[in-house]
Amino acid sequence: ETLQRIVTNLANKNGEIHNFIDMLNHTIKNVQVNSANAISELDEEFDGLYSLLDEMKGSMANTIQQEEARKIQALQDQLSQCSNALESSEELLELAAQSLDIKDPGEFFKVENIVTMASAFRISLKPAVSDSMTHLMVDFTLERRMLQAVNFLPVPKAPEIDLAACLVADNCITVSWRMPEDDSRIDHFVLEYRKTNFDGLPRVKDEQHWELVDYIKATEYTLSGLKFDTKYMNVRVQACNKAVAGDYSDPVTLETKAFVFSLDSTSSHLNLKVEDTYVEWDPTGGKGQEKVKGKENKSRSGAPSPKRTSVNTRTSARGSRDHFTGESYTVLGDTAVESGQHYWEVRAQKDCKSYSVGVTYRSLGKFDQLGKTNSSWCIHVNNWLQTTISAKHNNKTKTLDIPVPDRIGVYCDFDGGQLAFYNANSKQLLHAFRTKFTQPLLPGFMIWCGGLTVSTGLQVPSAVKTLQKSENGLSGSTSSLNNIA
Repeated sequence: ETLQRIVTNLANKNGEIHNFIDMLNHTIKNVQVNSANAISELDEEFDGLYSLLDEMKGSMANTIQQEEARKIQALQDQLSQCSNALESSEELLELAAQSLDIKDPGEFFKVENIVTMASAFRISLKPAVSDSMTHLMVDFTLERRMLQAVNFLPVPKAPEIDLAACLVADNCITVSWRMPEDDSRIDHFVLEYRKTNFDGLPRVKDEQHWELVDYIKATEYTLSGLKFDTKYMNVRVQACNKAVAGDYSDPVTLETKAFVFSLDSTSSHLNLKVEDTYVEWDPTGGKGQEKVKGKENKSRSGAPSPKRTSVNTRTSARGSRDHFTGESYTVLGDTAVESGQHYWEVRAQKDCKSYSVGVTYRSLGKFDQLGKTNSSWCIHVNNWLQTTISAKHNNKTKTLDIPVPDRIGVYCDFDGGQLAFYNANSKQLLHAFRTKFTQPLLPGFMIWCGGLTVSTGLQVPSAVKTLQKSENGLSGSTSSLNNIA
C-alpha cells in the first residue's frame, strides 16, 4: 500500500512536471513572439521619429531658402539701381565737361541743374540686407540630451488598495489605493469590479465578468448607482504609463450588505401580473398570464442572490401556499426577513388608483388584506377622487397629513422592532411602527389599477441611519396604532 501510494504520488508528480514543461515551452514561444512584437513596435516608433525629423528638416530648409530668395532679390534690386545710377552719372560727367566751355550763362545754369539732380547723389551705398543667416540656425543641444536620455519605460508596479479607506454606503463603493513607491511617469489608473457571492475570489470560473473604469487620474474613485444583488464585490486596480499597463493589485472583497428579493408569483392574486420586481393589476383575471416559477431568490439579471443569515428563500420561508383571492390583490416577496436592518423602495405608476406597501408574517390568509390583520403593517395610498395616504395595522387606520411621494422607502429593523416608511427622495419620515416582531417578515404589496415597481439590492441609506439614531420614540397617536399586535 505504501509503495502504491508512492507510485501514485510519483505518477502525479510526473504529470505535473509534464504540464510544467509544456508551460515552459509555451512561455518560451511567447517570449520570442513578444520580443519580435516589441522590436517591431520599436522600429515603428523610431521610423515615426525619423519621419518627424525629416518633416521638420524640410520645413526649416524651406524657410532658409525663402529667406535666401528674399535677400538676393533685395540685393539684386539695389544692384540694378546702382548700375542705372552709375550709367546716368557717366553721361552727366561727359555733359558737365562739355558745359565748361559754354559762354551763355543761361545754358550753363541749365546744365548745372541737370548735373546737380543726378541720381547718384540720392542712392544709398549701404546693402539693403545683410548676408548673415545665423538667425535661422537651430540649437539641438537640449533635444540631443533628451534623445540620449531615452530609455525603456518601466512597467508600473501594482497599486495597493487601502482596505481601511474603502467605503461601501448608499449603494456606492469608494475605492482608495496607493503606489508602493512614487512614480512620476504614471499617467492614469484602471479600476475593475465584479459581483460575487463568495467571500474571496470567485470559485466558479468566469462567474461574473469584470466591469472596467478607465483613465482615472486620482488614487480614489467612487462607483455610484450600483445594485447590490450579490453579497460581495471584488475590486482591483492597475497603473498605466504612456507605454504600458502594470499588473493588477491583489483583488479586495467588499461586503455589500443589501436586501435582495423578487416578487413571488406563486402567491399573487390571479388579477395581478407579476414579473420579478414588477406587479401590475390585470382585470382579465390572469387569463393568458404565464406564471413565473422557480425564481427562488433570482434577480432580473439572472444572478443568484446571496445566501444571508438574516433571510430565508421563499421555499424554506413558506413552502407552498394558496394564491391570494377575493379583494386581497396581494403579492408577497420571495425572501423573509428574520434579523438585521433592511431597506427597499417602491414606485407606483401615475395611474395607480390604490396600493399598499408593507410587511407581513407568513400567516397572512389568502382573503386578508395588508394592514387589516394584527400580523401585517403597511402604508396605504388611495388616489380616488382625492389622494390620501394612511398607515394601517390590525384593521386600524391613521391618516397622514403629508403629500404622497413618488417613491416610498421601506426600512425594517427586525431586531429593533421598527418598521419605518420614508419619502425615498428627500428621506423624510412618513410613518413608523414600533413593535416586537415574533415571526419572520415578508415584504407585501397590494395594488388595484396600475402597477408597482420594487427596487431591491439597496443598502440602508446613510440619511435613514442618521434619522434612526435621532429618533427617540414615536408620538402617542402612532404608538396607539402600533401597540395592537
